[in-house]
Amino acid sequence: MVFVKAQKSKAYFKRYQVKYKRRREGKTDYRARIRLINQDKNKYNTPKYRFVVRFTNKDITAQIISASIAGDMVLAAAYSHELPRYGLEVGLTNYAAAYATGLLLARRVLKMLEMDEEYEGNVEATGEDFFIEPAETRRPFRALLDVGLVRTTTGNRVFGALKGALDGGLDIPHSDKRFAGFSKDDKQLDAEVHRKYIYGGHVAAYMRTLIEDEPEKYQSHFSEYIKKGIEADNMEEIYKKVHAAIRADPTVKTSNKQPPKEHKRYNLKKLTYEERKAKLIERLQALNSAAGADDDEDDD
Repeated sequence: MVFVKAQKSKAYFKRYQVKYKRRREGKTDYRARIRLINQDKNKYNTPKYRFVVRFTNKDITAQIISASIAGDMVLAAAYSHELPRYGLEVGLTNYAAAYATGLLLARRVLKMLEMDEEYEGNVEATGEDFFIEPAETRRPFRALLDVGLVRTTTGNRVFGALKGALDGGLDIPHSDKRFAGFSKDDKQLDAEVHRKYIYGGHVAAYMRTLIEDEPEKYQSHFSEYIKKGIEADNMEEIYKKVHAAIRADPTVKTSNKQPPKEHKRYNLKKLTYEERKAKLIERLQALNSAAGADDDEDDD
């Protein structure tokens, strides 16, 4: 018989510890998370806020979250699917939409805390880096950027949301190395390139290229833009109006949708003791009557 060496002993399996569920699912980087939520002991249960940005295929989610023993507490949230209310109906997942979502969240949380007039932020986006200056009364609202599992490459949409939140008046520790337009060779941020991304200039440039080179692809790729009458030339004007509308009213709009009158059930309703008892009596009576009918047939 061939000798097989045991690679893992019984002692290994006795000491094996299963990782957290969200780590097994590949959803949470706990090494990064523990560094974001650890709070100094002399803060006396003061919440430590995170500016959390997540992307899906059709939406952008931005939230201000603090960790507690009971779980994460969401102070405020903003979504790119809210942007049609402010005049942006298409392109809800690009860099410019991420900027608008970050701006919406920043203005919303500051209005909630009654700090919106004190900290207006950068009213006109120039593409240059911006740091909020502390006022005489209250310090600016501070949060730490939580990017999740995305690759933090230069020009990533996460940093578009970060820039929107900074211009909105939040205090988030950062450097300009990851904003769109930062040159690795010059070690400097090109504000004009960054401004182009904030106002959707990169999308407009792609639209112009497709119109000239591949008109058919343009018709399919930008079909929603064509339906809404959005052209490459009026892209910047649309985003300026969106930013102004967000600053005018960042509050959450309550839904007018009526709740369903009857909720659908996909499982059987749990019966009470009395109902179960009545059902059992009914079944026994049915069985007895069936047995009685069979006896009568046998007698005949």
